[in-house]
Amino acid sequence: MGGCETKRKELLGRLYTGGDLELAMELMDGLLVKWEPRRKRDVRPLTEKDCMLIAYGDSIQEGGRPPLAVLDEFIERNCGEEITNVHLLPLFPYTSDDGFSVSDYLAVAPDLGGWDEVEALGEKRGVMMDAVINHTSKSHVWFKKCCAGEFPYTQYYIECDPEADYSRVTRPRALPLLTPFETSRGKKWYWTTFSGDQVDLNYHCPYVLRDIMEVLFTYACRGARFIRLDAIGFVWKRPGTACMHLAETHALIQLMRLMLTEIFPGTGIITETNVPHKENISYFGRGDEAHMVYQFPLPPLVLHTMLAGNTDRLTAWAEGLSADPVPEGSTFFNFLASHDGIGVRPVEDILTEAQLQALLCAVTDRGGRVSYKKNADGSESPYELNINFLDAISDPGEPDETRAARFLASQAIMLSLQGMPGIYYHSLLGSRNWQEGVESTGIFRRINREKLPCRTLEEELHREGTLRNRVFMGYLGLLRARGGCAAFAPRVPQEILDCGSSVFALRRIPEDGGRPVLVLVNVTGKPVRLASPVGGEDILAGGAAVRMDRMSPYQIAWLEQPEGR
Repeated sequence: MGGCETKRKELLGRLYTGGDLELAMELMDGLLVKWEPRRKRDVRPLTEKDCMLIAYGDSIQEGGRPPLAVLDEFIERNCGEEITNVHLLPLFPYTSDDGFSVSDYLAVAPDLGGWDEVEALGEKRGVMMDAVINHTSKSHVWFKKCCAGEFPYTQYYIECDPEADYSRVTRPRALPLLTPFETSRGKKWYWTTFSGDQVDLNYHCPYVLRDIMEVLFTYACRGARFIRLDAIGFVWKRPGTACMHLAETHALIQLMRLMLTEIFPGTGIITETNVPHKENISYFGRGDEAHMVYQFPLPPLVLHTMLAGNTDRLTAWAEGLSADPVPEGSTFFNFLASHDGIGVRPVEDILTEAQLQALLCAVTDRGGRVSYKKNADGSESPYELNINFLDAISDPGEPDETRAARFLASQAIMLSLQGMPGIYYHSLLGSRNWQEGVESTGIFRRINREKLPCRTLEEELHREGTLRNRVFMGYLGLLRARGGCAAFAPRVPQEILDCGSSVFALRRIPEDGGRPVLVLVNVTGKPVRLASPVGGEDILAGGAAVRMDRMSPYQIAWLEQPEGR
């Protein structure tokens, strides 16, 4: 028995027993035989040039044209080589939650375009696709067949006793855990972690595993360089537990990675688990689970840093990252903004209660909202901050020049850290809060999900002096400089430095003897004198030799230094 086959059997044995194990092995073997003729190798190690633009398929629109093609052309025309990868948020037919209630995993939503547009985008850049596999829409054909009493679909979802005790189950939203549905067998209650339209899949059924692996293979075959496992921490349920981060969940991710590697080697897995740091990094496994995990503490920590003008908490947290070495071949996915809000659970043990309350107040003062989660005792606590990141760190009424400088300083922190950067499209484009989206729908997350008309957007981006122009051109300049410096490769180690509470500082040091880079970011709106002068070639100034003993407000310095320094 080959090594992969032996490991596959072992992992399946952690999920199933008896007849279910035999069935699972038979189904997985059949799936691999089916897909073997379509096997392709596309192994491209991540480099300093790699970054990820995060966008919906219809983020940028031009009347009468497939939005996916519009997005492709917009990136090509305006961003050139600075954007190397694109995370296409769920692009499948859906019924709610802006794409995260999928009604057909294997089709592209017709109003976006089709697989041809997806594959055309993937020919120029790496594509990350969303695998929303904790649940399906209640309109998915699988759930319709379940309600109709068809085998094996009656086993595809988790039928529950509404009188049972579910108090230990982790709840991400203040909504009912169970939802009643009329079926051919009468009223049945099904597990719905996120909403009544999103019915959780039952991975205890081997047929579900078979069909979900088919979905993942299809995405890889269609050109996905990366696959994002959405809300994956919730995926396995076991009565009497929190149903979060269970051992079976980790075994399931290992199995997905193993099987993808057999047929589509080079496909990267990214896990999305908006939880405290220790739980989050558990998804690296032993280098056999996620290739990348989201760096969830980073957004609220950078927000706190820029609002307080103080780096103490951020520096202490970043120093602590070295206590949990990242497995070989893995790295962090760094980001500051996304289609979701800014999660606050990841900083529960990092920020004080007073600091967290200050964030909540600042966000509401700047037009944002706060979303809450339901606790086991019935109480509610803050879960995420819903606001555009540019507005979140801005002082209302300040000049655009200051607003852009502070924002770019925050982004430079993210771009400097070990890992691969993810850039939400509204951050790249200098967007603001979209209050109309919230007011018209009541959905807080819509504040940062506005769709933009292509021609108007391009005119603003290239009109000198506009906020969009300042942010966009500044961001591209940062990406261009970063992409030309090998010390910013995702897995190059970092050393966090203490340059006082006003300056975030680190050094990226290549292990192959290459030239290190000293990073300095003034997080305040005041000039700062450094404790001692520093020098090097400033890659943000075309490599000019500089020696500096002070920094101007919100100044960013990336200084390439002699080897071994």
